[in-house]
Amino acid sequence: MDFAFSREQMMFKKEVLRFAKKEIVPRVQEHDLKSEFDFQSFRKMGAFGILGLHFPEELGGGGADVVTTVLAGEALGEAGVDGGLTLAYGAHSFLCADTIFRHGTDAQRKHYIPKLASGEWIGCMGLSEPDAGSDVASMSTTAMRQGDTYVLNGTKMWITNGPIADVAVVYAKTDPDQQHAGISAFVIDKGTPGFSAGPPLIKMGVRTSKTSELVLNNCVLPAENLLGNEGEGFLMAMQTVEWDRSALLAPFVGATTYMLKKCAEYAKGRVQFGKPIGHFQAIKRKLADMRIFGEAARALVYRIAWCKDQGRPLNHLEAAVAKLFIGDWSLPVTNDAVTLHGGYGYTHEFDVERIFRDTRLAPIGGGTSEVQKMIISRLM
Repeated sequence: MDFAFSREQMMFKKEVLRFAKKEIVPRVQEHDLKSEFDFQSFRKMGAFGILGLHFPEELGGGGADVVTTVLAGEALGEAGVDGGLTLAYGAHSFLCADTIFRHGTDAQRKHYIPKLASGEWIGCMGLSEPDAGSDVASMSTTAMRQGDTYVLNGTKMWITNGPIADVAVVYAKTDPDQQHAGISAFVIDKGTPGFSAGPPLIKMGVRTSKTSELVLNNCVLPAENLLGNEGEGFLMAMQTVEWDRSALLAPFVGATTYMLKKCAEYAKGRVQFGKPIGHFQAIKRKLADMRIFGEAARALVYRIAWCKDQGRPLNHLEAAVAKLFIGDWSLPVTNDAVTLHGGYGYTHEFDVERIFRDTRLAPIGGGTSEVQKMIISRLM
């Protein structure tokens, strides 16, 4: 097995790093403090080609493979881009736009994908509900067929990009008597009567991403807004797991590399008891643990990306292992980074404070660690 990246891929990663450090990172602290979404950076990511990297060129994309797409996400984290912006990017490009690309009609693809790839429009996905997070089959949102229309009613919760999205992929039950087999997916434009977003939630971390509920109150949609066929929604949602376990996790991996560099620099420069703290065994062990976590996380993420490029069906056990490992083990590593910086690590001036808060989402979003353990044990 050859785990080496091509020369072109490595050059591309360097370009993304250079772009992010110049165009995005200088504003990260400001937007995080204000809990503001950075529209300017998001549009620049679209112009650079990151938002539509894996879509065909004829739809405004870059035609890149999955591994290259994951490299871009890792580069954003490694450059120091905050977790809120990378989360917004993931929800936009992979949970929303990719679902439309995979399951939409030619007309839907031509209408939505170029605008989403460029960043002109922002996308979101409405799957979770107040009482249906990991248990997707228990969702209560319904879509009842009435002639040439569907009438949707229900509430979605924890929706990344919800308050700022121009288009949403929303899941609802077209057959409430069924479980997974009764779920269907719809594409809904902002401004559609009966469709609205709640106010942004105030969150511990990833503050620059805007998260809210989505409300469907007798929202009438033309039948052509259905994605694919009735009853295929659950399979569509599960396909996003391939992206969630690779491209969406990649910025977390990149952020570990960024954090390790910051910690190593601090350990060399911070002098206590007559020598740099990096000379002390306790600090060396923390740095070693960060490196070990980063190497293992990268291997897990790129294995899933490579398998996706090879056209192999997703191994749900491997995907759950990757999600669980990165989600759970990122917490002690980022906690060590804050501890290593002492009192400075508790202040907003040092990036490790923000990374610590952003990382707390890792074992919750996209499937909790408890659910991943259920999946792993069941498949074993």
